[in-house]
Amino acid sequence: MSADVRRTVDAVWRIEGARIVGNLARLTGDLGLAEDLAQDAVADALAQWPESGVPQNAAAWLTAVAKRKAIDGWRRRERLDERHSAIAHDLASREGGVPGADDVWEPIDDDVLRLVFTACHPVLAREAQVALTLRLVGGLTTDEIARLFLLPVATVQQRIVRAKKTLSAARVPFEVPDPGEWAARLGPVLGVVYLVFTEGYAATSGERWMRLDLATEALRLGRVLAGLLPREPEVHALLALMEFQASRFAARTAPDGRPILLADQDRSRWDHAQIRRGEAALERADALATARKTGRGPYALQAAIARCHATAQSVESTDWAQVVLLYEALGRLAPNPVVELNRAVAVSQATGPASALLIVDGIAASGALRGSHLLPSVRGELLARLGRREQARAEFAAAVALTSNAREREVLQAKSDAL
Repeated sequence: MSADVRRTVDAVWRIEGARIVGNLARLTGDLGLAEDLAQDAVADALAQWPESGVPQNAAAWLTAVAKRKAIDGWRRRERLDERHSAIAHDLASREGGVPGADDVWEPIDDDVLRLVFTACHPVLAREAQVALTLRLVGGLTTDEIARLFLLPVATVQQRIVRAKKTLSAARVPFEVPDPGEWAARLGPVLGVVYLVFTEGYAATSGERWMRLDLATEALRLGRVLAGLLPREPEVHALLALMEFQASRFAARTAPDGRPILLADQDRSRWDHAQIRRGEAALERADALATARKTGRGPYALQAAIARCHATAQSVESTDWAQVVLLYEALGRLAPNPVVELNRAVAVSQATGPASALLIVDGIAASGALRGSHLLPSVRGELLARLGRREQARAEFAAAVALTSNAREREVLQAKSDAL
């Protein structure tokens, strides 16, 4: 098997996998079957493309092959219905018998959104919703999802399999729910969209520090949600948060893919039009929250923190006192060890590393974030600033051992070597 073909197939799946599965799910009405068909088509591509060459429109090729497999399955089971006939007619109308460059890839814009809402159906537990959506929409492997949540791979696999069986047994339709059902489904949907974005913003594994395909797709979904739900403050808040963070993408990596940390970024390369879009979205979220007399939600607080960074001229001129206050509010509203760790980073900038180290040591003593590289990497930074070089090196070494991203490992190793 050609390594180049394998990389091409992986790239196509990362970019178009969610649309392919969504397209198939809309046609077959079965989410589990749709993913199985798509994976079978990928297997055919890996077998055929080294000999036949990569088709000009690879996503269309995969979709057409998967549709033919669906038809073959229906024929074998003697279940020829109108859906089967319609798909067969559509394929027969194309010129030639083999899918390739002449196939037109025309995904319906909302197919991925339907995929998200189906995977986030209330019949599933939250953990299953997240795992299934990251698998189907984000294109993450079970290994990557397991690393993202610090879980055994087998646990993630079981969640995904069980989720698909549950959706099938409950006969959950592949559709965007009626407006009356939005409230129950919105929280999980926003959570999953942001998890997909964060995986793109800082990849948990692989050779790239960022995965722009994931982040861009999550941002697109956020904009679609904001259009569908113009009066939901947290939808606009999440969109603002992603706009602020995405505005830095061009400055976050060097031409060779090497990460550039916040303090070293050329802020003139930040997308200031995108920052303005983020500000407009946050203002919209705040106005809606004020009208409802609810105050800022978790995404609005995170967006406000991101705005502090996005609008500052430098790390030193950032309003760190305001950032600390926002993290304190976020920690009370949505307690989380990662939020507390980020508060410690802000405290280190506002009042110094000694007080921040007390917070980090408290997190470590609680056992939270055990197995994550985040805790030792932050602790190493604080110890280095306090002049405790050997302890800092030990923390960086622990962080290096725990991270699965090659680029992040390089950054942490460089910090250790510098000491």
